[in-house]
Amino acid sequence: MKKTNEQAKAGRIIWIIVEYISLIFFSFVAVIPVVSCVITAFKTDAEYQTTNVMTPPGSWLNFDNYIQAFQRANMGRGFLNSAVILVSVLVLSTFIGTQLAYVLNRFKFFGNGIIRSLFLFASQLPGVAMQVAMYEIMYKMHLINSMIGYIVLMCGTDIISIYIYIQFFENISYSLDESAIVDGANYFTIFYKILLPLLKPAIVTSCILKGVGTYNEYYLANLYLQDKTKYNTVATSLYTFVGPLGSKYNLICAGVIISLLPALIVFITCQKQIYSGLTQGAVKG
Repeated sequence: MKKTNEQAKAGRIIWIIVEYISLIFFSFVAVIPVVSCVITAFKTDAEYQTTNVMTPPGSWLNFDNYIQAFQRANMGRGFLNSAVILVSVLVLSTFIGTQLAYVLNRFKFFGNGIIRSLFLFASQLPGVAMQVAMYEIMYKMHLINSMIGYIVLMCGTDIISIYIYIQFFENISYSLDESAIVDGANYFTIFYKILLPLLKPAIVTSCILKGVGTYNEYYLANLYLQDKTKYNTVATSLYTFVGPLGSKYNLICAGVIISLLPALIVFITCQKQIYSGLTQGAVKG
């Protein structure tokens, strides 16, 4: 019996060691690209061409790459356009998605199940496979190379958020609606005054997922916002340093670091709300 306990204890210790080794290994794998990007961003052209990616730069105070990346890629306009797109998409997606989820969850009507099934079916389709038809629709509606058209397009790909809101509504008791109706409230009052404030964790979770995807979106932005001098975003701005004659990876890395700063600042200042939204969303979902 004693030998069995010792074997079990030894097995647990070995398993803990394996867990820590795997944790350290995968953390190392995740950090290496970021470290190499930071190192490369401080290198001059000569240093980048003659050293490997992990060789430290000659000077850590060389910010010339950051200045060139910001100016040559017109990242100021890119940040402005990305901010307008991000705020517009999050506001419209939240406004539309919460109301649609409210209708699908609180009202039983013919076709409710079909609509849910169509949403589920649409979420399984690869976006690239639908781009030919989508581009044709956007072209005929004269929404190509239009900020409004791109915002509408990004708002229309928000199926996952709708399901998040539906799952939260299913955990909110119908007695709240019934009590409000007895007190004379209409459906709009019930939604905006009672239910919408309770959706704050779901809205935070949805905005995190949608915001990260919208801010980092490159393919759709490059395809539909074709005038890069006027409608460039943070993601498409980095394409300035890639061309047929070679790629300026030291400037690209500097641009990547610049593009990460807003997201890093938002995460540091709002990490309490972010963690709260994600954990509550996991429990209620």
